[in-house]
Amino acid sequence: MENSTSKNVLIDASKIITEALVQSGADVFIAYPITPSNKFYSYSKMRFPQFLAGPDEISVLQWMSGYAAAGKLAVSATAFPGLALMTETLNMAYMMELPLVLIITQRLGPSTGSATTGAQGDLKFLDGVISGGFPLPIFSPSNFNDAWTLAHEAAKTAVKFRTPVILLTSKEMVMTQKSFDITTLEPLEKIDRTPKAFEPPYLPYKSGKDRVPTFYPLGNDEYEVRFNSSTHDDEGLIRKGNPESMANTRRLKEKLEKRIDEFSFYELDTQDGANQLIVSWGISADAARDAVTTIRKSGKKIDLLIVKTISPIPPQIYEIVDSYKSVVFAEENLTGQYKEMLFGKRNIPSVKTATKFGAMLTPSDIESVVNP
Repeated sequence: MENSTSKNVLIDASKIITEALVQSGADVFIAYPITPSNKFYSYSKMRFPQFLAGPDEISVLQWMSGYAAAGKLAVSATAFPGLALMTETLNMAYMMELPLVLIITQRLGPSTGSATTGAQGDLKFLDGVISGGFPLPIFSPSNFNDAWTLAHEAAKTAVKFRTPVILLTSKEMVMTQKSFDITTLEPLEKIDRTPKAFEPPYLPYKSGKDRVPTFYPLGNDEYEVRFNSSTHDDEGLIRKGNPESMANTRRLKEKLEKRIDEFSFYELDTQDGANQLIVSWGISADAARDAVTTIRKSGKKIDLLIVKTISPIPPQIYEIVDSYKSVVFAEENLTGQYKEMLFGKRNIPSVKTATKFGAMLTPSDIESVVNP
């Protein structure tokens, strides 16, 4: 019997993510329209306190960086071609330690042909998008409830760690409407952006034990602020050979990897005695869940891991995967890009892939690998 307090509506994840970011306190949406992120553009125009239409993707991320430096939490949405154009500025914002949220809607091809066919093809690019191998926080929702909570976590992580954050979605999730009970979405609190306490004197890139410098925006009435995208010391001055400057650069990696437990999200569905695991993420998680249900009905024991924090890789993910005799990675791309993030391109007999290229992954695709 349906709960009398439920409220089912036709909705897509674009609207859910947009609303979650607004409730979280995001100030401005800046974008250049691109398929299949169009709905973010139209929804955000109605919901964000401020909306700017950029002339191109390079300008968009430059504008976002300016807003971030001025103390505003800026959001954008794009697809692979836009991301490619934004890459240099994304590296700049990462080095300057600017809080931003960038929504990426995955599609099969970078431009023409089957450009909007279901796919999870951008992960390998994102894994190396910050030059030098530095980690970039990447969250990937597997359903509408994840879209709500992870949008909030993306904004919170951006502010807490002073970093750009990627919310990695898919065309099918953000453009397809379905009936959904919106009462399952808990109200969100605005993220506290009050500058945290620090030990004087104020230096714009000096950090404490948490490895994150206190953030004051340009134009504040208390302290002089300097932002710098080159190798810099605690004052924000370019001193490339200075040990303090190099330590400051290494800190960008450490602040995320050494505190990964604070933003590690995954879902593990287990059965006693299971020694085989399916690993999936994003849009492929639906097919993986259905495949697990069918396999269990046949009498076979199997567990399911849905990864939601894609990068940096939480240590728990390695621990879970290593505890099984055999593992199947279910992804919509040619090679199993998440599998390659964990294991590289080496062929490991106990690690298999159920992948699909040019069409959506189905439960039977996964079942055929689990039960060859």
